[in-house]
Amino acid sequence: MSDPQTDTYYIAGILLRFLVRDPTAGYCLVEGLVGPGAGPPPNRHPADDEAFYVLDGTFEFIVGGESRIATAGDFVKIPRGEVHTFRNIGQAPARALILNAPGNAHVGFFSQAGEPMPPGTKDLPPPSGPPDIPRLLEIGRRNGIEFLVPQH
Repeated sequence: MSDPQTDTYYIAGILLRFLVRDPTAGYCLVEGLVGPGAGPPPNRHPADDEAFYVLDGTFEFIVGGESRIATAGDFVKIPRGEVHTFRNIGQAPARALILNAPGNAHVGFFSQAGEPMPPGTKDLPPPSGPPDIPRLLEIGRRNGIEFLVPQH
């Protein structure tokens, strides 16, 4: 992997800061700061396992059609290939550690789809308008992440 210019990216209300993204590690670890109401559309990725450890706030996770509320100290594992999503259901930003193994799909998606932020950014930027959904779907497809959104 080339020398990255930043460790932090912003995508649709979520600030993602890579803590580990070395492809030889066999995983990537990201700290996610999620704005109130923010979260990805339902998605699945057959090449990456995923797990979340909630640091602050309250999230609703939907995994395989089952809803679960998770707060600080909760661990949520997403089986490889399972359809899932999450959303910050609190009134303030929420934080979670996101572990992906081997992580290549997520490293590629986050760094290609996200808006680069200054290294180490810790605060959510002001909202920047709606995301470019077709662009995000295509970047997801290229990286092995399928977003399940209604087709128009």
